[in-house]
Amino acid sequence: MTHIRSMIDAYPKDLIDVDVTKLADCISACFECAQTCTGCADACLGEDMVADLVKCIRTDLDCADICATTGNLLSRQTGYNAEVTRAQLEACRVACRVCAEECEKHAGMHDHCQVCAEACRRCEQACDALLTALK
Repeated sequence: MTHIRSMIDAYPKDLIDVDVTKLADCISACFECAQTCTGCADACLGEDMVADLVKCIRTDLDCADICATTGNLLSRQTGYNAEVTRAQLEACRVACRVCAEECEKHAGMHDHCQVCAEACRRCEQACDALLTALK
């Protein structure tokens, strides 16, 4: 069991009607994606042809910020607001899709972009699964 799941299970009140496994998986995917996107942006900055990667860097950093915020929001259960949660999950899903698409363009030349695209696709799927469970 992960610390994420342990914290969810330790919450002192009843949780919203949600699949706890999907919630924990989504939180984990969001934080993993945030770290991976940050690392990819940094690796892009270290490439010799950094000017060709400006859009990728920007997309990585935007995705990292959105994923970190989503992970934080999903980690808080007190005062839960379904409308805000759904909107944030949708934003995260879109950011991950856009970032994955951009990184996939560079994946043939840069391994870090391939790793990032995979993390983004995983997070996109986790957000989608949780959104479906919340509807």
